[in-house]
Amino acid sequence: MGVGFISLNSDADGLTMLYIYDIFNSVKLIFNRVKCGIFCLKGVEYTMTTDYRLEAPELVRDFLQYHETILNHSVRTVDSYYIDLRLFLRYIKWNHELVPADTPFEEISIRDVDRAFLSAIKKADIYNFLSWLARDRKGKKQMGIVVSARARKLVAIRSFFNYLVLKRNLLEQNPAADIDAPRMRKSLPIYLTESNAVKLLDAVQGPYAERDFCMLLLLLSCGMRVSELAGLNLKDITSDTVRVLGKGNKERILYLNPACQAALRDYLAVRDGAHVHPKDKDALFLSRNHRRISVDSIQNLVKKTAAAAGLDAERYSPHKLRHTAATLMLQNGVDVRTLQEVLGHESLNTTQIYTHIDNEGLRTAARANPIGHYKKKTEA
Repeated sequence: MGVGFISLNSDADGLTMLYIYDIFNSVKLIFNRVKCGIFCLKGVEYTMTTDYRLEAPELVRDFLQYHETILNHSVRTVDSYYIDLRLFLRYIKWNHELVPADTPFEEISIRDVDRAFLSAIKKADIYNFLSWLARDRKGKKQMGIVVSARARKLVAIRSFFNYLVLKRNLLEQNPAADIDAPRMRKSLPIYLTESNAVKLLDAVQGPYAERDFCMLLLLLSCGMRVSELAGLNLKDITSDTVRVLGKGNKERILYLNPACQAALRDYLAVRDGAHVHPKDKDALFLSRNHRRISVDSIQNLVKKTAAAAGLDAERYSPHKLRHTAATLMLQNGVDVRTLQEVLGHESLNTTQIYTHIDNEGLRTAARANPIGHYKKKTEA
């Protein structure tokens, strides 16, 4: 199958049509959201990426290359920075009416953004952008995007201007320097009880049962992030440890319990290494297309298995299994400092949220209140 060209178009409802034309036929695929990654059509793999090196203006490109080469941030992190900065710069051009009124927002070019353009951006522009995100930017389910996404975009903007001020000496001040991050609601983590975790593992079935069981067990036992699980390589596994590459390219060693060791042996015994794509020959977990398993595939696995176990599939995700691992460890005697190392948290404050989930001290306090012994009088 020879590809002639691939085109992307959006309709009035926000659906994205992916047209793939080859010398024999044409195929149209419709997505609610087109993500970066690899998809397979008739046995042929196509890659869809957002490459800042081809699209970004010079100063943005220099900033992203600095993060990728000097700070050694992951490709995923750098791409996220680019997407956030592109959205911000498009908004500035749109809000200041620097593009024709009928230009679709997603088609606003930022290639002409230069030092003069950036030096004209004021603190008020950033506040306006954050307000637009909160009220008018289309989110997944409603108008306005969630506070965590707004906070992440502010981090990208502040970091970009810091680079221009401190590393390049191109601007005199950072307009985002004094802007506080949006206040985020502190909600307790959602997790599975031990009995429901067992139900989830018991519900694994199908032609890839050994692989799926092993992945779910690692999530529940080791508290890995889903990206860490997908990124595991064969060389990362020893008889009783696994080497995990976490956020900021920081490695940590996790010890495998007997159940995980057994699950890995069972999976490796059936892993089809003969047909693996050369690019992914070192990947531990493989998809049915013999490529490295994707984050989306693991997310779908968790939801599918949760539904099969009679659990609320919408409520649970790979990250909720990470919460489950952390909570069960804490409930069974693991101290917070050790848990911080297991989870790969930079700050102990992030880990301490799990101490509020099932705190025996809070139970004792509730029992100590004498009103708790009150019994309603019954009429004679």
